[in-house]
Amino acid sequence: MKPNMGTADKIIRIAIAALLAVLFFTHIITGTLGIILLVLAAVFVLTSLIGFCPLYLPFGINSGKKK
Repeated sequence: MKPNMGTADKIIRIAIAALLAVLFFTHIITGTLGIILLVLAAVFVLTSLIGFCPLYLPFGINSGKKK
């Protein structure tokens, strides 16, 4: 697993995850949709921490620095 995410991509994902978590815990988004979006937020944080997004592989996307 080579990292395929750049710094900007990581920051955007963490910001979206934080927004989704706030919306869920303030009961603005509830029910099944809320749980699905909370799981998505967790995936965003996890992929940001490891710097690798498996969905980028089939499309050949690499937002990291070029060598």
